[in-house]
Amino acid sequence: MNVIAEFTIIPVGVGESISPYVAECLKIVRTSGLRHELTATCTIVEGELDEVMRTILECHRKVRSMSPRVVTSIRIDDREGESDAIERKVSSVEEKAR
Repeated sequence: MNVIAEFTIIPVGVGESISPYVAECLKIVRTSGLRHELTATCTIVEGELDEVMRTILECHRKVRSMSPRVVTSIRIDDREGESDAIERKVSSVEEKAR
């Protein structure tokens, strides 16, 4: 089952800049081999549900090891027959916006 998941991990009590924490998560996501996209406010990953969840959990644990408190939000899009959905969904909207 292929899914797209959007996740945000916010370390609490570490100051204003969270880019070092995001960078650590990006390393984990890249190592996972999942299709992914980093945005200004979240990371999007695509793949098998178990692998996606395992990767997000690894990111959560990494940030938690660096911060006294962490808030993680996850949104999952689970649609039958989906693959390469990140690029396809963006392309579909871009075509309609012309």
